[in-house]
Amino acid sequence: MKAAERGVGAVAAIMVLVVLAALSAAIVRMGWTMQTARSQTVQAAQALQAANAGVQWGLNEALHGTWTTCGTGSRVIDLRPRVAFTVVVTCQYDSYNEGESAPDTPRAVGVYTIEATACTSATTCPDPAMVSQPTYVERVRRAVATNKGFED
Repeated sequence: MKAAERGVGAVAAIMVLVVLAALSAAIVRMGWTMQTARSQTVQAAQALQAANAGVQWGLNEALHGTWTTCGTGSRVIDLRPRVAFTVVVTCQYDSYNEGESAPDTPRAVGVYTIEATACTSATTCPDPAMVSQPTYVERVRRAVATNKGFED
């Protein structure tokens, strides 16, 4: 064996080790990214359900509870002990005359717009300070309802 050929096997072995280390690092990084994406997907689904719950609560309060004219602005529902979300529910009330309930008597109809914002912030939703954080999740749901049925 010539002196120039000596150590070629060691160089090849080092190259194989470097390639295997790079592949291992890429696989670990891909697994971490997939785990983070899965976690964010679960949190997004939970935030959507929390926002849905906020809309349902707001509709119930507006149509059957104490929020009949939406006079108190927004309300905060703290779900952090159970699902780590804060929900801010806002209500807007508009009154319209639609047709007549009797001759020359306008039929008043109240229209409620309920908006619920659910997020992982501990203070309020939406939270501009937390938007850039990778663990921040926010979802918004909106519903429009009237206080009169079709039969009234």
